[in-house]
Amino acid sequence: MNPMSLKEALNSFPRENFSNSDPLSVVGICLDEQTWTVLKSFAESAPLIRLRSHLSEYRVQETDTGTEWMAGPKPEICIVDFDRDRRKAALAAENIHGASPDTAIFAVSADAQPDLIIQAMRSGCSEYLLKPIGREQLLNAVARVGGRRKERAQPFRAHVLAFMGAKGGCGVTSVVTQLGVLLANTFSKRTLVVDLHSDFGDAALYLGLTRHRYHFFELIENTDRLDAELLQSFLARHSSGLDLVPAPEGNDGPRRILPGAVAQTFDFLRTRYDYILVDMPPGLSDENLEMVRHCDQFLMVALAEVSALRNVVRQFNYLTHKEIPPERFRVVLNRHQKRSLITDGEIEKTLGQKLFWKIPNQYAHIVKAINGGEPIAQLSTSEVAKSLTDLAMHLGAKPIATDKKKDNAGLRGFLGR
Repeated sequence: MNPMSLKEALNSFPRENFSNSDPLSVVGICLDEQTWTVLKSFAESAPLIRLRSHLSEYRVQETDTGTEWMAGPKPEICIVDFDRDRRKAALAAENIHGASPDTAIFAVSADAQPDLIIQAMRSGCSEYLLKPIGREQLLNAVARVGGRRKERAQPFRAHVLAFMGAKGGCGVTSVVTQLGVLLANTFSKRTLVVDLHSDFGDAALYLGLTRHRYHFFELIENTDRLDAELLQSFLARHSSGLDLVPAPEGNDGPRRILPGAVAQTFDFLRTRYDYILVDMPPGLSDENLEMVRHCDQFLMVALAEVSALRNVVRQFNYLTHKEIPPERFRVVLNRHQKRSLITDGEIEKTLGQKLFWKIPNQYAHIVKAINGGEPIAQLSTSEVAKSLTDLAMHLGAKPIATDKKKDNAGLRGFLGR
């Protein structure tokens, strides 16, 4: 079978991915003569890329800023040859990715060993092109970058809500999963839950979604390759319509996340959902802090306990010191009891702010819902469900108007009464 010509390949791709008047800028790094010749020929015959420069050294010193030595504005694509010096090539890719997360990095090499490909991807490369580079192979890679550029240009839509417990055991995962199912089912909102726990996250378990292949930290490692098709392979779908990107199944050990990767991933996710709920582990790691900076609202889930309330105050002071806008910070009191030993007034005085929301204490209902893996079914008649439904409306969600007979036939009708 003859290889597809460049003209045929171009005609097979959606035109909306590209703009002839605005080609993608490309910088080559340490490319061999044959690869550079292929790139020049491609640029001349297809107005999809514009070759800006070809650098003859990797520049991997700590003092190198990644983009300054590329002489000019940040390119949209960097093509790095990994065959001359694989270690330096990987360091250069990390340097570029850290300084310019939006720049796509293509690794080129004659070696197709899986371990080497994975190493290149972990250094920040979004594509691994095998020598000699074919035009169709190159076109596929460029097309993906063009598609992502178009997606980044679209206005953000999703409202990102990050939830974190004042300490362990405050019920964050329960709140996030119950609210997520309500938004997806009762309000017909495109809703995504992201489990940001690096190990032992329970969101998938609470939703009864025990079969999934990938987790959020693998998604972050592939953020430069993200498109609609790749995202689907990371999603677990609940019967309510809720999407989930789960946490790792067990403890895979510490993961090194490049600066800006969390924000870049959520920039992409925002264009595909109405609401994104993030289940964060307790504590303010670098990843958590980046998430707080990037979300629309940060909701600290607490209990009416001295230790939890003390942590809320400490976390709030820390975030203020990190220049997080105070208006982004909200306190949700879970398992609220009207006759608590610590009154609402005392709590608000301690926190120095009003409680944003109070979720009633119906622990037995929550445990039953978790064990059944069907939050809506188990909570439809509870005060917790009513409280979370009211919270969803407070966050801007509006119930979908449907036929009354259909409403009365199911849970959506019950919750809409």
